[in-house]
Amino acid sequence: MKVHTQETQASLTPRMALEILKEGNGRFIKNLKAQRDLLAQVNDTHAGQWPFAIILSCIDSRTSAELIFDQGLGDIFSVRIAGNIVNTDIIGSMEFACKVAGSKLIVVLGHSKCGAIKGACDHVEMGNLTELLSKIQPAVYLEKTTAENRTSTNNTFVENVASINVRRSTEQIIERSYILEQMLEKGEIGIVGAMHNIKTGKVEFYKDAIFINDELNPNFSLTDFRN
Repeated sequence: MKVHTQETQASLTPRMALEILKEGNGRFIKNLKAQRDLLAQVNDTHAGQWPFAIILSCIDSRTSAELIFDQGLGDIFSVRIAGNIVNTDIIGSMEFACKVAGSKLIVVLGHSKCGAIKGACDHVEMGNLTELLSKIQPAVYLEKTTAENRTSTNNTFVENVASINVRRSTEQIIERSYILEQMLEKGEIGIVGAMHNIKTGKVEFYKDAIFINDELNPNFSLTDFRN
């Protein structure tokens, strides 16, 4: 499989970029990796890169975006941080990826049994990790369906918080970046939230966290973030 060029990247829409990732994950869970000559891809990308998507995922060793979406060198930007949280540096990286480097899609990818989510559920405080987990705490408080045992020992509670955290992050990206907001509104990029099941390898894209010009979440309004 060949690497993306400036021409192939430019020809893609956000919807097409999403379909490429879905197809790649389909190959991954069936153990049918696309055939790639990685050394040839090194040579083909040495003069430039044209990734079609940027994926924000957790540092968990089982959640490599290149692997679970079956992508090669130069295909995607990969941003990794515990709990797939959003901060200024990450948003700046997304602005570079989309506005400067031409990527068409932003993916916020959570995963099942996330240690950072469990830490936030248990209100862990430890060095610099305390500040990181504080960014997940709003998702813990927004989880209203669990009345008892709101700790990491309750798997359902943990997964609910993880899902809320993904959805919050997708909205924060738009809220905190005028550049990305405008690109989204013009249909130049899309933003989606997703969850990776570490047991099956399957990635579920949340329909209520898909912001593509032809399929905006009906409960979401860009004007909400301009006030």
